[in-house]
Amino acid sequence: MNRIRVFLADDHPIVLAGIRTLLNADPEIELVGEATNGGEALPLIRTLVPDVAVLDVSMPGLNGLELTQRVAAECPTTRVLVLTVHEDAAYVQPLLKAGARGYLLKRSAADDLLRAVRAVATGGVYLDPSVAGQALADPSASAGGTGPGEDGEALSPRETETLRLIAQGFSNKEIARCIDVSVKSVETYKARAAEKLGLRTRAEIIRYGAAHGWLDALTLR
Repeated sequence: MNRIRVFLADDHPIVLAGIRTLLNADPEIELVGEATNGGEALPLIRTLVPDVAVLDVSMPGLNGLELTQRVAAECPTTRVLVLTVHEDAAYVQPLLKAGARGYLLKRSAADDLLRAVRAVATGGVYLDPSVAGQALADPSASAGGTGPGEDGEALSPRETETLRLIAQGFSNKEIARCIDVSVKSVETYKARAAEKLGLRTRAEIIRYGAAHGWLDALTLR
């Protein structure tokens, strides 16, 4: 029986080590390569052509959505399984639209990773039970808030950019580096934007971003 060839990309060393251990413990799975950022992962996936690519969402270089889009277009025989901490269902639709065949929460990996890899490798689709019930819901239905140029006060370009990157899953530190400001400034932009739009939680920001297409083409300069 041919083993399932798997490639792994995650920028957190501890997570990478844990997932590697899980995969290597299964005799039916062969870990053929790994990377710590999206830019490094893509050429390796092109070269190795694994059966399954297990990809984190928030990575430097190419993030998970961009990488999923590229893999789907350039390596059609490689199936993408997204592994993420993001539990909000607003993340799921753009990733599935980009070509992902599976969506697994990191907290479920110890119990469900091998099952998810097998499901995806055999042509199926795997959705973490915690998000499966909401995965196909319309994110605009619960987006909340008032968008720029609508009934509320318009966001400044910095506020819009900050909120967009927050919705895409990047940390304040990553956003500060991206737009070349301090972390304190990022916190200020976030607070002002959230107040203008009436968004109280990160989940509401994510749903707002999904409803406005911010998760359809993730970019981090």
